[in-house]
Amino acid sequence: MTSINDANTEELIERIAEDLREKIAMPQWALHVKTGVSRERQPERNDWWYIRAASVLMKIYKRNNVGVQRLRSYYGGLHRTGHKPAHFARGSGKIIRVVMQDLEKSGLVKKEKKGRVITPAGVKFLNASAKKIKAA
Repeated sequence: MTSINDANTEELIERIAEDLREKIAMPQWALHVKTGVSRERQPERNDWWYIRAASVLMKIYKRNNVGVQRLRSYYGGLHRTGHKPAHFARGSGKIIRVVMQDLEKSGLVKKEKKGRVITPAGVKFLNASAKKIKAA
């Protein structure tokens, strides 16, 4: 059986993002926001929302019981403060929270007492995407 560990990660995220376009919708406000305090501008790609959703889904698959705060740390970066040294700043919590809620509505993720875990339908969805990449 093919799992997500057998496929190339970059190709897999692109494939999952393509498949997620049918399951979730990008909000209108997402076209005009930065992905965190440490960023200076909004993302250049127009489909960044689906790529972030695919990445979040894979993170939940690899690390069970993942919450918004842990993912904020993962998607954070160095916040440049002019002449002063740069410091770490966490990523946007609203983006991650809304993505997780969308994945929950589509049935790929479910909420537990601490964080969210992937459902059997989510595992099947990811493995099917990995199988398509492996076959190509």
